[in-house]
Formats: sequence, structure tokens, C-alpha cells
Amino acid sequence: MNRIDAKFAELRSRGEAALIPFISAGDPDLATTLKIMRALDQSGADSIELGVPFSDPMADGPTIQRASERALRGGTSLSDVLGVVRDFRRYSDIPLILFGYYNPFFIYGTRRLTLEAKAAGVDGILCVDLPPEESGELKRWTEMRGLNTIFLLGPTSDVERIRLVAREGRGFIYYVSVTGVTGARGHFEDNLEKLVARVRRYTSLPIGVGFGVSTPAQAAWIASFADAVVVGSALINLMERQTRNQEKVKQGAAFVAHLKRAMKQAKKIST
Repeated sequence: MNRIDAKFAELRSRGEAALIPFISAGDPDLATTLKIMRALDQSGADSIELGVPFSDPMADGPTIQRASERALRGGTSLSDVLGVVRDFRRYSDIPLILFGYYNPFFIYGTRRLTLEAKAAGVDGILCVDLPPEESGELKRWTEMRGLNTIFLLGPTSDVERIRLVAREGRGFIYYVSVTGVTGARGHFEDNLEKLVARVRRYTSLPIGVGFGVSTPAQAAWIASFADAVVVGSALINLMERQTRNQEKVKQGAAFVAHLKRAMKQAKKIST
């Protein structure tokens, strides 16, 4: 069984939602990325989204754009990212999701990417600008390697789109909480719970909510009705403010621990 599927089954049996932090590989450097991943794992992360730096991350807000720019300035390549995954697998078996854009994946070669990603220890691929209608080439290889191809839905998705993603997606559905780009937000629309419930009518896949989650209270609220909470910009913002790499690791781990505690409490209350 894919690690992503196994993790959701494990958490479902305990009545918990998954916490999935996002970080940009190579920011501030590859060695620190590995340390951050290990610290997040030890602090309560249930899976990690590892961003592949790209020069034109159109779905990302300023925070993740800056992280990608720093990683690219340091020379981080897709091959380097897979190397970090290989190193991480010496310490941990939690699910890893490769998050990126189709341009780097296409240039690398989808067959080669899936082969090397599987060998390194990747469990899923989320290609943010690749819709399911155009995903045949990538899915051909992910299905062959046992990798989950994860697709996105959002507030503007109609029933036809929901059904398509439910049919083609694997692992979980990434529900984008707001229209627009990534970035920490002070509040969400009150109908987010209803929008997630609408998607549930058409799929048995777990539903993870991301884009904008920035506080333990927000994570707890989303955990009360979703299967996963994805946190990226708020975590990167926090680490970006630290001048020493050791503090980036320490503060990032502490933030994830706070989020996970709040989410566990929310699930206890809701059940």
C-alpha cells in the first residue's frame, strides 16, 4: 500500500486529521532542508510536501516565490531534491509528496522522474499547473510506479470537475480554500466547511485543505471537517525571519507541534 493511503487509514482509525507542512527544497540550502524535514517529522507532521523550486511559480504567493528564488540561486535542481528524499528515507518512513510545476517535470522526463522518485522514496506527485485532462503522460508512469497523482479542487470547481478529479486522483484531493495564490490569511470564508462537504458527496478520497492556513486555531477548525490540513506560507514566513539555520529548524518544528496539538484537540471535540 502507498504510504499516503496507509497514513490516512491510520489517522482515520484514530479520528485524526493529517498535518501536511510544505517547505521549499533547497531553502536556505539542501543540508538545512534535510534537517527541517527531520524536525517536522519528529514534531508531529504526518506527511511532508516538498516543493521543487521553479522560476515562475504562478500559483504561489510572495512567500513561496521568495523561497523558490533562494533555492534556485543556490543551484537546487530536481535531481538535488530527489537526493534529499533519499537521504531523508534513512531516518523516516512518513509519506512524502513532490509538489511542483509541469515544466521542470517535463524537461526532466516524466518516465525518468517517476522512476527516480519512486526509488528515492517519494509517495505522491502534485503538479499544480497540470489539470487531470492533460495528465495522461504523467499518470501513465505514476500508476506504473505506484505513485499517487494528487489533483486540486477549489471554490469555483463545478460538479463535472469534482467528479473528474475524484475519478482520476489518487491519495487525497487537495482542496484550495480560496481563489488566488498561496499565502497566509487572517480568515476564511464561513462556507468552507460546506464546500468541502459538497466534494465529499462525490468521492471516498480523503480531502486536504490548504492555501492560507496560518494559525493553530485555523488548523484546528479545518481539522474538524477535513481529513488533512496543509500549511506552507506561514511556516516558511516563520523560518524566513530567522537569521540562523539552527533557529529556522527549531522554530519550524515548534510551529508544527503547536498546529498538531490544536488539530488533535479539535478532532476530540468534534467526535
